[in-house]
Amino acid sequence: MSNIDLKEFLDSKVLQYNNLNFIESDPIQIPHLFTQKEDIEIAGFLAATISWGNRKSIIKNSHQMMDLLEQSPYDFVMNHSKNDLKPLESFVHRTFNGLDFITFIKALKHIYGKHNGLEAVFKKHAEPKSLQKSIHHFKKTFFEVEHLQRTQKHISDPLKNSAAKRINMFLRWMVRNDQTGVDFGLWKSILPQQLSCPLDVHSGNVARKLGLLVRKQNDAKALLELDTSLRELDSKDPVKYDFALFGLGVFDKF
Repeated sequence: MSNIDLKEFLDSKVLQYNNLNFIESDPIQIPHLFTQKEDIEIAGFLAATISWGNRKSIIKNSHQMMDLLEQSPYDFVMNHSKNDLKPLESFVHRTFNGLDFITFIKALKHIYGKHNGLEAVFKKHAEPKSLQKSIHHFKKTFFEVEHLQRTQKHISDPLKNSAAKRINMFLRWMVRNDQTGVDFGLWKSILPQQLSCPLDVHSGNVARKLGLLVRKQNDAKALLELDTSLRELDSKDPVKYDFALFGLGVFDKF
C-alpha cells in the first residue's frame, strides 16, 4: 500500500470511529459526565489510570470511582476530610487498590493547590513534538506527596522506556479538539502535534501490519517510531490515527 493509499484508508477509519458513537464503549465516557474543566480533568485522569484489562470492567470501576467521589471529583479532591477518604479504601481495579486511590486524591490536591493544576504541570516541560519528558516530570511532581512505593507503578515513565499508553490517552482526551465531541480540546497551552499515540496491544499490532511500526515491543522506542510514521501522515494532528488503529484492532479485528 502506498503512503497516499495508506493515508486515505486510515483517514476513512478515523471518520468511521472518531464520532459520538465511540463514547458509549470507551472510558472517555467518564469525563463526559461533567462540564467543569477540573471535574473533566480529574475524572479523565482517574479513568485513564485504571484503563487496562477488560473494557466493561474499566468503565464499571470508573463509574464506581466517581460515586466514591460523590460525583464531584474536583470538590472532593480539594475539600475532603480524613473521614471522607475512608470509603475509598474498599476500591479495587486489578492491582490499583484503595490505598493507591487515596494517594492519587492527595496527589491531585497537591497538583491543584501547589502547581496550578494538571495542565500547567504537563505544559511546563513540553517539547515542540513530544510530551514524553513532560510525563516524566509530571510523575515526579505527582509523587511529591507522601506515598507507598507500590503506588508509583500506576504512573508510567517514558524516560524509563515505557510507552505510557494511559497517560498519552488522557493527554489526547484533554488536548485534541476533534470537532466531533469525543476528545475535549480543553487544554489550549498544548498543541495536538505535541501528542503521542496511546500505544497498546491493539494499536501496535495493527500498526505493524500496516508497516507503520517495525519494533516488536510496545515500549518508548516503539512509540517514537510510530509517532514518526503518524506525523508523516498528518503533522498537525498525528494522534487522530489512534481511532483508526484502535478501531481496526478492536472492532474490525484487522
